[in-house]
Amino acid sequence: MKTINEITSPIKRKESILQFGEGNFLRAFVDWQVDIANEKTNFNSNVVIVQPLKTGLSDMINNQNGLYTTITRGIRDDEVVEDYRKITSVSRCINVYDEFDKYMELSKNEDLRFVVSNTTESGISYLENCKLSDSPAASFPAKVTQFLYSRFNYFNKKGHGLIFIPCELIEKNGDNLKKLVIKYSKEWNLEDEFISWINDECTFTNSLVDRIVTGYPRNEADQICQKIGYKDNLLDTAELFHLWVIETDKDITSLQKEFPLNEAGLNVIFTSDMSFYRTRKVRILNGVHTLMVLAAHLYGITTVDEALNDEVVFNFIKEGLYNEIIESMDGEKAMLLDYANDVLTRFKNPFLNHRVLDISLNSTSKFKTRDLPSLISYVEKKQEIPQALSFSIASLIRFYKGAGIENRSMKGLYNEKEYLIKDDEAVLAFFESLYKEYDEAINENRKVIVNKVLSNIDWWNQDLTKIENLEESVLKHFDNICTKGMKVALSEFVNRKK
Repeated sequence: MKTINEITSPIKRKESILQFGEGNFLRAFVDWQVDIANEKTNFNSNVVIVQPLKTGLSDMINNQNGLYTTITRGIRDDEVVEDYRKITSVSRCINVYDEFDKYMELSKNEDLRFVVSNTTESGISYLENCKLSDSPAASFPAKVTQFLYSRFNYFNKKGHGLIFIPCELIEKNGDNLKKLVIKYSKEWNLEDEFISWINDECTFTNSLVDRIVTGYPRNEADQICQKIGYKDNLLDTAELFHLWVIETDKDITSLQKEFPLNEAGLNVIFTSDMSFYRTRKVRILNGVHTLMVLAAHLYGITTVDEALNDEVVFNFIKEGLYNEIIESMDGEKAMLLDYANDVLTRFKNPFLNHRVLDISLNSTSKFKTRDLPSLISYVEKKQEIPQALSFSIASLIRFYKGAGIENRSMKGLYNEKEYLIKDDEAVLAFFESLYKEYDEAINENRKVIVNKVLSNIDWWNQDLTKIENLEESVLKHFDNICTKGMKVALSEFVNRKK
């Protein structure tokens, strides 16, 4: 079978986008969108990828001349849809550790205008002992500072600024990246004129990305290659849905014109305030995951799409989503409902194979950031306890019963089946000690267990027992789960109003 680069030639375009990160997400999100913009507008731009770590995919990408296939698939209008796109928007990949000179030479490229990145949540962070003279500096923000300083000097300290659109999953990602670039600039005693150039000529946007990317389809790769008629070692799979929200305090119209993704029909929102979109994603998409996965696991569910195809679990999800989370939120109701409907369609995607145990990682901190704001807001608005969210807390308490902590995981046991509970060791140690001291089979002990979890100020930043009737509600659900089992407890919960 021929390879993709034997049957397709790369397309030479101006290299106007620098991309830090060669992983599956950026290739199936950013580079996919750039490819569509090249096809449908006069954008005519290619992406130069920088591999920010010592090991990665740079050799494989260059061996295929930057070419690869993205497969987006899922449910659209109740039909299974698979879209195949041969991506030609990547020109090359630079390993910054082996090719630092090429990386710095790129800073002199007059066509370069945009910088995107996905260096994981820990990428936009400060590392000590980074130097301007390093080849390269260890941290991502320090690498950016090296690049910008070279560009500043090459173009005689005038113009040629860049627009940064980071995709790391942290709040205010662009603002934080800019702060660290300036921090390194001052630490390295770079001139004030350079910092002024960063402020005046460069734009650091904040962005929110939303697409589930499942990456290289290892179990299906041979079958897919037979279907498309060529060998591709960089196949990349993702769901159909995509959303990119880009926040800037600069001229939005000019940015839209320069980066014509809207013109290409892509789901990209340019805004001066992305807080609504961020809250919507965190509390609906992420919040529903956290609301249901622990109860679903104890119920016997393995994957998210399986959960949505089970009548009991699906009714639990719907109650929590539509009757509680959305009711707790501010903003235009229609936009919240449209997004919620999209989320449930996405969760039903049979191609994702998203395991609920994988989502259960760090569920205590996830509940705090994703679901606790909905619970508190609901109580403030309705003066009553949201029962599905309360049931979710009870499920969390039972899910975390385990022992034997090792490498941030602990063995749980339910219905004679072992599973791994993964969280910070302090969280695991708390639950291990709690269940060692208090046997939940005893009625009075269940009261103590619930009280100690809800009153843990270190987790919640407040004592949740102070929320009127919450402790009683969680205890009622916890009692049912412990005495009747999750199958019966959840079934009785969703059918209680019938």
